Amino acid sequence: MRKTSLILSVSLLALAACAPDLDREVGADNTGHFGNATMNNTMLHSGEKDYTIELGKRFATEVPSTITFAFNSAALDGNAIAVLRQQADWIKTFPEVRFRVYGHTDLVGSQGYNKALGLRRAKAVVAYFASQGISRNRLEALASFGETRPVVQTSDPEERNRRTVTEVSGFVKNHPAVLNGKYAAVVHREYLELAKRPHPANQVIATEANPQ
Repeated sequence: MRKTSLILSVSLLALAACAPDLDREVGADNTGHFGNATMNNTMLHSGEKDYTIELGKRFATEVPSTITFAFNSAALDGNAIAVLRQQADWIKTFPEVRFRVYGHTDLVGSQGYNKALGLRRAKAVVAYFASQGISRNRLEALASFGETRPVVQTSDPEERNRRTVTEVSGFVKNHPAVLNGKYAAVVHREYLELAKRPHPANQVIATEANPQ
């Protein structure tokens, strides 16, 4: 009986170590290097990592990946929502894919405060995506304070540093397409659909004039 209890305890600890934390700070990841290395090796052998990189490049070129915020704020303004709507539409096109949102700040204020503010900004974006029907299981909010990755090197309250960046982070493990290894079909899906659409320059423009 004691042996069974010990095995159960070890199993529960292993599961707890593998459980994802969807809202955490950059640099505050769990220290299970063995688990991270194993996952990385699995991605490499399956080709998932290459497809993740390829899909990430597509996302960054086809929709704006960054929004900015007012000083000392995590509120989404009209411009931010317009960009996030484009991101959400793209994300919903790929239900097999997971995404991360990185929150950043300018260099004004303490590191501790900026880390918390960056996380609030990332969570605000994730909350918006969830309101658009995207599962939170596919979304991860991460914070990175502005001192480490500013767009503009200045101690002034620079708007371009007060931002979030949305990126492709991987694939949903239990999705049928992923289980069947159909990564290429996922990555190239939109290419095939776009190829079937008429180019805007070739479309007939309707006018009010009646044909003779």
